[in-house]
Amino acid sequence: MLTLLGQGEVGSVLADRAKALRLGKGWTRDTLASRAGVSASSLKRFETTGKASLGLVLKVAAALGRLDEFGKLLQPPPARSIEELERRAAKPIPKRGRI
Repeated sequence: MLTLLGQGEVGSVLADRAKALRLGKGWTRDTLASRAGVSASSLKRFETTGKASLGLVLKVAAALGRLDEFGKLLQPPPARSIEELERRAAKPIPKRGRI
């Protein structure tokens, strides 16, 4: 579902999901903000606009017990062959881009 959305829309979807989880727990914004260690105004901004720092989103996810889901993000694509696996293992990851 998120693959068809733009950056701002993804933020809104994540904010809606976080709000639904918060309400499902019966928590107020102040409760979640306190548990996450963020300000209530920052949480409100996230829930209403979908805009927040990555740090805030991670803190909210942790407070909601969903931080482990972020471990799946930005994984390299699966190898298509044994040769590709061997090539990846033999080639060090560059420290800088060239372009």
